[in-house]
Amino acid sequence: MSSAIRVVIVRHGESTYNIEKRIQGRLDRSELTARGVEQANCVRQALAGLSFDLAYVSPLRRAQQTANEILKETPEVSPDVTPLLYEIDLSAWEGIRFDDLKTQAPDQHYAWRHCPQDLELNGRYPVRDVWQQARDFWQYARSQPLPEPVNGDRPTILVVGHSGINRSLIGTALGLNSEAYARIGQNNCAISVLNFPQGWDGPVQLESLNLTAHLGICLPPKTSGVRLLLVRHGETEWNRQQRFQGQRDIPLNENGRLQAQQAAAFLKEIPLNLAFSSPLKRPWETAMAILNERGDPSNGRPQLSLEAIADLQEISHGEWEGLYEHEIKANYPGQLDAWQSTPASVQMPAGENLDRVWARSRSAWQQIVRATESHAANADALVVAHDAVNKAIVSQLFDLDPTAFWYFKQGNGAVTVIDYPYGAAEYPILRSLNITSHIGGVIDCTAAGAL
Repeated sequence: MSSAIRVVIVRHGESTYNIEKRIQGRLDRSELTARGVEQANCVRQALAGLSFDLAYVSPLRRAQQTANEILKETPEVSPDVTPLLYEIDLSAWEGIRFDDLKTQAPDQHYAWRHCPQDLELNGRYPVRDVWQQARDFWQYARSQPLPEPVNGDRPTILVVGHSGINRSLIGTALGLNSEAYARIGQNNCAISVLNFPQGWDGPVQLESLNLTAHLGICLPPKTSGVRLLLVRHGETEWNRQQRFQGQRDIPLNENGRLQAQQAAAFLKEIPLNLAFSSPLKRPWETAMAILNERGDPSNGRPQLSLEAIADLQEISHGEWEGLYEHEIKANYPGQLDAWQSTPASVQMPAGENLDRVWARSRSAWQQIVRATESHAANADALVVAHDAVNKAIVSQLFDLDPTAFWYFKQGNGAVTVIDYPYGAAEYPILRSLNITSHIGGVIDCTAAGAL
């Protein structure tokens, strides 16, 4: 089996055109601001625990400045400057202010915001083109020899690009089509991590997306509309022991309670209007820790009530619940391997399959989104649930079926941010995925235990 590969994707720091709210595309007139340089330094510090074996960077100045700052203490890594990391080609608009574009070409501006994959400019479809460019980059990366990792862990690759190409790299790695372009968040100097656990030709996992905490920004800024914070419960003793728990009502262990408190401190200043949780103890305890952190000190009670949603319960593992992996392998030959490779094909003995989890997760999520928007058009809500349910919710943001179950990582105590900037009836944006900065840093080091 090929060795695992980690790819860390970073967007360039704040540029002069970002400040002026101008469309950059492939125009190479802008450069990093002083703040942009500082952001790149923050990335370097956040990634200090990683040793990069290879680096790829866009030819545009703002990206190269960012890469140079990140790698300035790693002289042995010489970035490969490749045109396959050029930003999306918006030559018809480059240099124009976004506000002016909205006034001068309202139909095109609307298409760019609402269905960018169908936007045509001068006989071209820029989003479809950059999507293909991203596919070409992955083919190029696969063709390059991988050195023995200097950190003894796995080959780790740094990619420094731009908002459009980074979205496309993440989307194409996961096998998504270009409709996903508008659904993937990318902020200046945000960090995203892709894992290739079996090498280039195996499955892909998005470990994290659009992390900004290292920049002093807890969560990526919200623009408008409804925002939902999807949190996985803290660690349980069965997580630590790698026992399948499913719908067994296992409480948090000591480390899980600490993770819940860390999540609470991390989110303390984030506005919340509503809160929802699975009724099982481990998410309920996690949610209450978050709400109590912002409670009324005069009576020790949270300012928000917590609503239980039964359909947010973890997948029922049936007869597997309480068992260790070696026991499942012995008693149910071949089924654990199937769960780990083709989970959509597995019917848990006396339990659920993923089709059922997908259906009830969709129902619960729709209920929550409607309730949040009914509260206020720009309301914010907390949702605390489980690994499988959270993965089902995130997958369905991209219209993915249960075959995508392993695409998106959910660590204990991790925070995922989902926005509906144009209303609940329009597409959502996965603004951030699996933030664990408050628990251990950029790389998710929480328990890799069973569900």
